[in-house]
Amino acid sequence: MTDFIEESDRPLLERSGLSDFDALWAVQLEAVDEPNIERGGWSSVFRLELNGAAFYLKRQSNHLTRSLTHPFGEPTLAREFRSIRRYAQLGVPALQASFFGQRKVGGERRAVLLTRALDGWMDLDGWLAQWPQLAESQRQSILRATGKLARALHRAGQMHGCFYPKHIFLRELAGQWQACLIDLEKTRPLLFGQRDRIRDLEPLVRRAACIGDDGVRSLLSTYLDDDRLLDSWVQRLNRRRREKEARG
Repeated sequence: MTDFIEESDRPLLERSGLSDFDALWAVQLEAVDEPNIERGGWSSVFRLELNGAAFYLKRQSNHLTRSLTHPFGEPTLAREFRSIRRYAQLGVPALQASFFGQRKVGGERRAVLLTRALDGWMDLDGWLAQWPQLAESQRQSILRATGKLARALHRAGQMHGCFYPKHIFLRELAGQWQACLIDLEKTRPLLFGQRDRIRDLEPLVRRAACIGDDGVRSLLSTYLDDDRLLDSWVQRLNRRRREKEARG
């Protein structure tokens, strides 16, 4: 079975004896959180540091998702890895894969995904927690970077499916703000135009309530790149939020 390995990371992984599936499956590390035990199996995340480079290693067993193309299931990491590669091809900023592989061991479906750690970045949840203390220029830069990310995602014909503040990472580099996405497992093609775009954006603005109405309009202004559409989009987002709240 062919595994993926990012060529720029290959020398480091080889020197560390971690350039193959079995080695990454067996390496002893401390999990960063409790295992996910949904879907009839388990999935765990570990931090791996090698000579100054930091990675996150995901390992899972029988943690499967089913679809029309995989009716008997496939590891959720396989779906996430395909999305990572698709985002890279489409130019949508996202986390970077260093290694991916999957195996069948008896009746067990195992998968491994190694990604570069986003050290130096902070998720939008973290920035929102500091929102009252941030300068207005910082707030506007964060909103513009987030709007540009959403615009790039949807113009590429992709729907993230879990577009929450905790999945959007930002950093300031040389005076410029950058944003990228993680947790791409639920990504799918943007099939239903504006309806899917609203469905992607609404959870973000609902969970970022501290930015207020002006902040939502600022984010949307960058996303739409056409202020003539602002009022209608704000109305649609508000209607979607009310519908979600009514359903509980």
